[in-house]
Amino acid sequence: FGPAQTAVAKAVADAVEEGIIPIDKCEDWVIIASVFVHPKAKDYRKIYQYNYGATKLAIRRALQGYPNALKVLKEKDRAIHPVMGFKISKLWNPPYLQVALDIDSLEQVEKIVKELPVRERLIYEAGTPLIKAYGVYNVIDKIREHRRDAFIIADLKTMDVGRMEVKEAADATANAVCILGVASKATIERAIQEAKKQGIYAVLDMMEVKDVKARLETLSVKPDIVVLHRSVDVEREIAERGLKPETEWGDIRGVKEEFKCKVAVAGGITPETAVKALEGGADIIVVGRYIVRSRDPRRAAEQFLDQMPPDADTMRLILDEDEVIGE
Repeated sequence: FGPAQTAVAKAVADAVEEGIIPIDKCEDWVIIASVFVHPKAKDYRKIYQYNYGATKLAIRRALQGYPNALKVLKEKDRAIHPVMGFKISKLWNPPYLQVALDIDSLEQVEKIVKELPVRERLIYEAGTPLIKAYGVYNVIDKIREHRRDAFIIADLKTMDVGRMEVKEAADATANAVCILGVASKATIERAIQEAKKQGIYAVLDMMEVKDVKARLETLSVKPDIVVLHRSVDVEREIAERGLKPETEWGDIRGVKEEFKCKVAVAGGITPETAVKALEGGADIIVVGRYIVRSRDPRRAAEQFLDQMPPDADTMRLILDEDEVIGE
């Protein structure tokens, strides 16, 4: 730590000499500097140079009120701490494509996950059949083995013992857990409360719920995400009867505005129907069979991703954005 300690001390002294720190405050102010030196770091000059520049810049910015609260809020879901080494994923910039891994082979899931594009707008659903076959821990561990920073939804389809199931999903490092809207009011509310306690998203799947808004109005705590869902069995029945598939998911914008939540749409979605859902205000497009049963899952996923804006930081020049010339 010698080079780092020297760098911090020199940066503080130079900041006083250059007038960044008022000389009459030297005996009054206390500067606390956190320094990280990787165990494999060997080049003392690089350790010194980095920590000198970082300390001096941090002092100057702090005295200029940088970053302000708005900047912190903007960056909080983008940052990756160098020690932790992974990103805490949040759904802060919709829309997203949710790939529903509704298959019962962990080997097949691994193959699909490895083929899918690495995109911020792509999130993963650990499907119910998969979780039943292998357990929530094994499934999420396998996804994270290949996509460490992925946003993962555990589709437990919780109908009872909501708190227990949500806690188990959180312990398995799921970012969100899915609860059924047809469950009892008590189960739903306890599950949502536990999700808030664990710091993960509560997803309420409204499959078979006749009046979505009426159901939401009964809840004392609201979910983070509402899924407007047409079930696989209903889709199959429509196809068998030779009927034209429905493409409406209800009042997407109304649910978002009234209940301050994100809305996902699910049920037989194709690239063609996804257009209508996105135009209707959907935050998340849930797609299963079109992608996971495709011969080319990557290309199939990109058909949906191409309809969405680029990932948030694709064209971002961070240094230019943060630099103010002349200050």
